[in-house]
Amino acid sequence: MPSVLLVLFDVDGTLLLSHDPLVGEAMLHAARELFGVDVDVDALAPGETALRQGRELGLAGPDLPRWCTRVGERYVELLARADTTNWQAPDGVEATLREVAAVAKTALLTGNPEPMARARMERLGLARFFAPGEGAFGCESEDRTRLIELARERSDGWPAEDTVAVGDTPLDVAGGHAAGIRVVGVESHRFGAASLAGADARISALSSLPEALSSLRP
Repeated sequence: MPSVLLVLFDVDGTLLLSHDPLVGEAMLHAARELFGVDVDVDALAPGETALRQGRELGLAGPDLPRWCTRVGERYVELLARADTTNWQAPDGVEATLREVAAVAKTALLTGNPEPMARARMERLGLARFFAPGEGAFGCESEDRTRLIELARERSDGWPAEDTVAVGDTPLDVAGGHAAGIRVVGVESHRFGAASLAGADARISALSSLPEALSSLRP
């Protein structure tokens, strides 16, 4: 019998394809509230954890984790009043996740604060694929390698060799390999095949994920 895989899903650019200005609003609000400063959220590079993004914005010290937590809280407040009918998810994402979840364990691995990630999954109708208490999130560590370790620990110490990350940035690829797991790179308008060349498998659409995972099974 082949080993069952733990499949860790990124959010931005992987499960949610739309630009979401609420994130920047939440970051700015939290920076003003806790640090009394304005920050340039437009300068942030994609793929970093929320904690790392806070540091890149010039925020530091004991209030940085509090800032990250407040970003998640404020985001949920903003989302409650927002119209997200124009949000885009990958074509056939529910069917794809259903197929993957039938043969593998699924969890979130994202730079988002946890409340943000879970609220987004609720809005997209995908929350049932990602159990509470599992996965890892961007306020828990600046380092994606540590987040992968946390996600594996929360899945009863899932073996690294049976863990696969799914993401759309070179940081997803580098972080996965640094943690000793394999990575499926999802090509997007932000990062094409060349940028994801180090991934163990590359796909042009999330709907191809089940086939890619089959190729990675021992």
